[in-house]
Amino acid sequence: MLKPRAIFLDIDGTYASHGVVPPGHVDAVRAARAAGNLVLLCSGRPASALPDSLTSAGFDGFVGAAGAYVRIGGKVLSDVRFPTELAARTVSALDKHGMLYILESPEGLFARPGALGLIERARRLYAGNDDSAEARRTPITSADNLHQVPFGKAVCLDGDTPIDEVVREIGPEVAVVTMSIEDAGSAAGEIYQSHLNKSVGMRIAMEHLGLTVDDIVAFGDGLNDLEMLQFAGTSVAIEGSDPRVLAAADRTAKGPQEEGLRAAFAELGLVG
Repeated sequence: MLKPRAIFLDIDGTYASHGVVPPGHVDAVRAARAAGNLVLLCSGRPASALPDSLTSAGFDGFVGAAGAYVRIGGKVLSDVRFPTELAARTVSALDKHGMLYILESPEGLFARPGALGLIERARRLYAGNDDSAEARRTPITSADNLHQVPFGKAVCLDGDTPIDEVVREIGPEVAVVTMSIEDAGSAAGEIYQSHLNKSVGMRIAMEHLGLTVDDIVAFGDGLNDLEMLQFAGTSVAIEGSDPRVLAAADRTAKGPQEEGLRAAFAELGLVG
């Protein structure tokens, strides 16, 4: 019997498109697990932003918040938040530059009361004409004092200053990946702790499962997937990804609109 492999799937643009999982991808995940493999979601999303519509296929684990959070089955193996001083510095800098932002944690998404309407308008802009996206959005909790919210990542949707400048002001402890969404401005991006990335969480999961790098298969499409693709024994980029993502991968697969994982899983021998 072949040794099982662990398949790590980025969500947005890889497993799902605008939060919608094609039926062929659900079938592929279930077939891969039935063949004895493990399938884990590996995303920049926090655990609180995983609706049933994304997880209904059934998964063995989750690496979230750009590597800060790892859960296998029902056991949380890692949950790294911004240290208190860094969190305060980050929130202060975001406020100083008039950034429209959300703090993400496994417990939920948090923003200032006055920002909620603007955030919803920005979300609708990024969703384009997809009216069904409203039902798939994770609710945002209003918080008067964001300095009291422990968070693993901050997402900026708009602001008065390019996000790269804000991140430089916060300091080297943080890094940013800009939004891959068309029409997102220079202020949009995700701020995370610079020592973390998806491969950090993947290694924690891999070691817990008793696997090696050669047992790892990773699929991704975004710049925050670079480390996961470089880490995996077998890496697959989605066609049309940034050239840097394509260069980091061993092969390509079609996107979710064409149910590309179905064919890729078969070609890699991940299904029976």
